[in-house]
Amino acid sequence: MSNSAQSLASKRIKALLDENSFVEIGAAVTARTTDFNMNNTDTPSDGVMTGYGVIDGSLVYVYSQDASVLGGSMGEMHAKKIVRIYDMAMKMGAPVIGLVDCAGLRLQEASDALNAFGELYLKQVMASGVVPQISAVFGNCGGGMAVASAMSDFTFMERKKAKLFVNSPNALEGNEVSKCDTASAEFQSEEAGIVDVVAEEAELLQKIRSLVSMLPANNEDDLSYLDCDDDLNRVCVDLEASAGDPALALPMISDSHIFFETKAEYAKDMVTGFIKLNGTTVGAVANRTVLYDEEGNRAEEFKAELSAKGCEKAAKFVKFCDAFNIPVLTLTNASGFKASKCTEKKIAKAAAALTYAFANASVPKVNVVTGKAYGSAYVIMNSKGLGADFVYAWPNAEIGMMDAKLAAKIMYTDADATELKEKAKAYTELQNHVASAAKRGYVDTVIDAQDTRKYVIGAFEMLFTKREDRPVKKHGTV
Repeated sequence: MSNSAQSLASKRIKALLDENSFVEIGAAVTARTTDFNMNNTDTPSDGVMTGYGVIDGSLVYVYSQDASVLGGSMGEMHAKKIVRIYDMAMKMGAPVIGLVDCAGLRLQEASDALNAFGELYLKQVMASGVVPQISAVFGNCGGGMAVASAMSDFTFMERKKAKLFVNSPNALEGNEVSKCDTASAEFQSEEAGIVDVVAEEAELLQKIRSLVSMLPANNEDDLSYLDCDDDLNRVCVDLEASAGDPALALPMISDSHIFFETKAEYAKDMVTGFIKLNGTTVGAVANRTVLYDEEGNRAEEFKAELSAKGCEKAAKFVKFCDAFNIPVLTLTNASGFKASKCTEKKIAKAAAALTYAFANASVPKVNVVTGKAYGSAYVIMNSKGLGADFVYAWPNAEIGMMDAKLAAKIMYTDADATELKEKAKAYTELQNHVASAAKRGYVDTVIDAQDTRKYVIGAFEMLFTKREDRPVKKHGTV
């Protein structure tokens, strides 16, 4: 590799993996095309280091692109080296991590490079749901490489220098980078929702290590268990007060307060991420009504509603968990769907995607109703009717068709304010009270909020051997 590569591609691999664990594969490979005087151009390792190593003792396969070799562009042999890593990863059942710094397609190789890109996409599709795929963008990630990164299960971006784009910002009609940098980490994480984590390079690499330690190695052999040193019956005293912000509540439930949040900057009304319960990785999906900043102040507030972006975010996360046999926990507080002209364009499709994801998932599923659970929004948030294996509810939770005051207005249109108040109270007792849902079996147990940790651990322990037969089909179409 080039001298600059020693400080970039290889340096990143060294920082990512356990010390002295990296074994390089294909170091002698170079470009074989001779067009455009390429035979006179030095292409050491064809611009990408590939090999394997370990993270916290677990096997991973990694490729790291070298921008000093033709801009890190994707050529025939460059892609074939990555494809080879994918082949090995699927045979051995280990994650693939791509450290991306790529100018896109190598123009000098034309159709050879295009075909190689197609072969890479094919391997990514074959590996999807078999081994975890992680991409981390450190420099450019343009054109076809942006598609490859978006096909990964998780995408990371360096905060300042990374650029991810299919079309560059200046190529967009009526736009230029000074108006809106659509290639920036900020845009891709907050607006596009492609990026899970944005951080400085050193922190980013450490976050990849943290994520890998939470995930199973593949879809059959789960190596994500840890010894639990935390009290399984630990009382979470402040859990109910923190329920509005699941980014605070979920760590309280988790072993040793471990929580890895995904897509934290996108659709903030929905929180997704991984926690540990009795040493086992569990995927968590939760509705948010308030976001606290690092100083503990209210930074943003949200209605207890499902948005289109939130549904899309949660659906993708649940599908990943189901593919890798990761149990799913939901904290439900949803009174309806977000109502706006923009949201209405895709809320039905997004809600359908979330409904399908929960209903189709055959992993253990536990739901805790922490606040309001009204109408179809409640139903699609992992309700009993949708297939939840176990449903808990806190004493003050409300489960029903709609808010009692609104229901009373609809049913008693001619009633005065006093009568409406009485009817609303009666409706709450008969229809919205958590006891009513429990009497009908839609809630298995009403629990104190502070006891949530021990109850959900017990539920997942009971569900550990869950097996569920499904209709024989190629795949669904939702």
